[in-house]
Amino acid sequence: MNSRRNVLLSVLYLIGFLIAWQVGVQVFGIPAFILPTPSSIVMAFYRGLETGLYLEHLWVTLIETALGFIAGTTLAFVFGVTVALNRKLEYFLYPYIIMFQSMPKVALAPLIVVWFGLGLTSKVVNAALVAFFPLMVNTIVGLKSADEDRVNLMRSLDASEVQIFWMLRLPNAMPFIMAGLEIAMIFALIGSIVAEFVGAESGLGMLIQSMNFTMDVAGQFSVLLILSAVGLLLNKCIIFFRRRILFWDASEKSADELQRTKGGTL
Repeated sequence: MNSRRNVLLSVLYLIGFLIAWQVGVQVFGIPAFILPTPSSIVMAFYRGLETGLYLEHLWVTLIETALGFIAGTTLAFVFGVTVALNRKLEYFLYPYIIMFQSMPKVALAPLIVVWFGLGLTSKVVNAALVAFFPLMVNTIVGLKSADEDRVNLMRSLDASEVQIFWMLRLPNAMPFIMAGLEIAMIFALIGSIVAEFVGAESGLGMLIQSMNFTMDVAGQFSVLLILSAVGLLLNKCIIFFRRRILFWDASEKSADELQRTKGGTL
């Protein structure tokens, strides 16, 4: 009941905000090239969908984001595990990791486009680079957060390091890893869009740039609306898999489930 009421209130707030926006622009006479009305944004959104222009460029951006996310998170997980389980490697490499992480990835995007061209490869590389660090850091922190008493107990029971990793360290690190994946997914989308801003033949970022040259601000807002919806959808996908994978974790259970669990133990 409360969830339905919250959804209804959110919808009402959104409708009220859009009405105030529409009226405010018309009353104060704000030019369309500065702030378009919601109705003009909806019309631009409809025209883009009707002609198939948005879907064509959306598909390109989704491919870039997905490939960059897969490549970046795979490398991040492997590298994070290697660094977390090898103290000497961590000692020598971690300062360089922090230094490279502190570099603004937006500044690297022009170089990546120069090195890899205007096609798909440069967008995937930039998306992978941006998605790499959140998961790598979370993987390192998660693997190192395992209780040392439990680790020593397993070693006293003659467990190998591989068994300790699969049975203790990795399950303990999964909440950290899944949180890193949520951030990495959104960062991968941002990375692909930034690379498209710098130079691209297709994609929503390139479409925004072309609309900027023609002063089509309503069209830009409609593309931003699509990007917001795509980001939300991608985040929901990660949350869906998170809840399936971490079904045993207390943080993934609702308040009602926790209450029932406590009631069953009393």
